[in-house]
Amino acid sequence: MSFRPAGSRPAVLGYAIALVFALSASVAAAQDAKPAAATSAQPAAAASAAATAEKPAAAAAEAAHSGVKLGDATAGQGKAAACGACHGMDGNSSDAQYPKLAGQSEQYIAQQLSNFKSGKRQNPIMMGMAAALSEQDMHDIGAYFAGKSALPGVADQALVQRGEQLYRQGDAAKGVPACMACHSIDGRGNPGAMYPQLTSQHAQYIQATLKAMHDGTSWGDDAHAKIMPSIAQKLDEKDIAALASYVEGLHAADGAASKPATP
Repeated sequence: MSFRPAGSRPAVLGYAIALVFALSASVAAAQDAKPAAATSAQPAAAASAAATAEKPAAAAAEAAHSGVKLGDATAGQGKAAACGACHGMDGNSSDAQYPKLAGQSEQYIAQQLSNFKSGKRQNPIMMGMAAALSEQDMHDIGAYFAGKSALPGVADQALVQRGEQLYRQGDAAKGVPACMACHSIDGRGNPGAMYPQLTSQHAQYIQATLKAMHDGTSWGDDAHAKIMPSIAQKLDEKDIAALASYVEGLHAADGAASKPATP
């Protein structure tokens, strides 16, 4: 609103009356607009709150529908008793042909058990062990071993240089990416992306696994399962031996057992 310069008294009086009416109208309009604005804001606020709650609610609903919750390590201890014969009661196998499970992520262990049960991953012993497990059992067992610590191994010094090169830098000439890009700089893996922990794993197991993948063995039909065979096929026997040995010796600098995996 603009103001005119003061003139005669009647003009001023008339202007004052007009101003009062204008201000009254403005106040009334503002009061009328408030409820309307509040009313229109309420659905928006409700929609925003609903959107915020939608994701966790959907996740909870999905979990409730499937009957599966996060793994229970306490329940998993009893369920993992049968696993101890090969993998060790604490997940540190004494026989190098069987992998260490200590510190491996719950998600990865559950996924592999599911692959064994469905037959996507072939192993006569493990397929039989996984056949009777429910999805909840798999997560409980995974949670139990995830809470354990992998005991450090020792690498062959004669193989360390080549193994370290492959793990940390890869080999561009062969088209081999650095292992740490997926399995992390310290070999702890990536639980969220379900890339497994490698640190301190038995060289014999890693070597046998890479050889099998080199020959075309796959652990499933999903995108993750197709990554390693394509990489292993580019490695020769010396590369595989060096990498497997380096991985076994990959652990904390102070020689302590690796910490349990975290999601």
